[in-house]
Amino acid sequence: MTAPAVPGAVFGTIGALAAFPLRLAAREVERQHGQLRRGVTRRTTHVVFGRTLLAKAGLAKTGLTKNSDGEIERRLGAERAAGRILLSENGFLRLLGLMKAPEAPSLSRQSLIDQSRLSGADLDRLSLFDAFEHDGEPYSFRDLILARKYAGLIAGGATWGAIARSVHRSGPVASLTAKSLNVGSQHGRPDAIYLEGGQSELDGQLLFDLGYAAQGDDTLEDLFAEAEVAEEGGDHDGAAALYQRCLAIDPTDAIAAFNRANCLRGSGRVAEAAHDYARAIKLDPAFVEAWFNLAGLMSEQGRDASARRHLQKAIGLDRNYADPVFNLARLEFDAGNLLEARRLWVRYLELDAASEWAGVAARGVQFVDMQLAKSAG
Repeated sequence: MTAPAVPGAVFGTIGALAAFPLRLAAREVERQHGQLRRGVTRRTTHVVFGRTLLAKAGLAKTGLTKNSDGEIERRLGAERAAGRILLSENGFLRLLGLMKAPEAPSLSRQSLIDQSRLSGADLDRLSLFDAFEHDGEPYSFRDLILARKYAGLIAGGATWGAIARSVHRSGPVASLTAKSLNVGSQHGRPDAIYLEGGQSELDGQLLFDLGYAAQGDDTLEDLFAEAEVAEEGGDHDGAAALYQRCLAIDPTDAIAAFNRANCLRGSGRVAEAAHDYARAIKLDPAFVEAWFNLAGLMSEQGRDASARRHLQKAIGLDRNYADPVFNLARLEFDAGNLLEARRLWVRYLELDAASEWAGVAARGVQFVDMQLAKSAG
């Protein structure tokens, strides 16, 4: 099989991959002249949602993790709004040429919705976690059968997350087209989906959502996810320690270094934060957010020359990144370079004309124009 090229693509992962080791996927992406990183940055073009997110969301009900189906939905919406291409695990592998697509898809997304009565939102979520043969349109007739079954389960009280977690406990999803699926409400488990048909000795039913037990393995993916939760919860020192453990396992992870720098900065450990921003930049010289955040750290310490260089580098890497343009304009204004400050504020307004900072930039332009008019008079 000839793998399609993905030159220039920057893949980010949210959640660990369940079917394929990340290091092997990263190697294949690099072979095809792309990049694969944990997490998402401004440079990310494709986001792969790992199926282990479903396990984490399932554990949220027990209090073992802060993830939830609602949090997954929030992330989906945010990444879609940012214009990134969303991929399921299988979709990612197919894009790389590592998995062959099923034959003969012919149904559009809208056709599947119309014929199954499954909502578009649930169809997209289930597709993203590989609950169908295909991860997107065109879909197959088997996908339509599955969509009708899923719509019935949701009408019976199941959630898309419960369905997505369940289907991967029963072999290839296409095999479910010939089986009867039911919500487990009668067993006191409304979030469990059951197979029926005399396949077990327990009342003729086979429970295939066995749930996900908490994993004690201190894996890199688990550590990274734990660090993210700690960071989001404001535990900067705890998150920094976890990111450091990630870096001990994988010293080449620029995002772990960047995240650790942010946590160190949040806890006031400025020198260590600067070191880790520099480490992230050394690992990934095009890491624009690291250049920007390091510039902010330099500015806070009164090191304006260093801050200016780092902001210029960030702008050079991403000409559409408005924040470094604004901060550089402020530095130039404070240094008395009014014409350069005005030029940068005008550029900022081209990138962002509606925010509170846009108002500040507009007033800055007006002020410079007034000063220049006075000088001319």
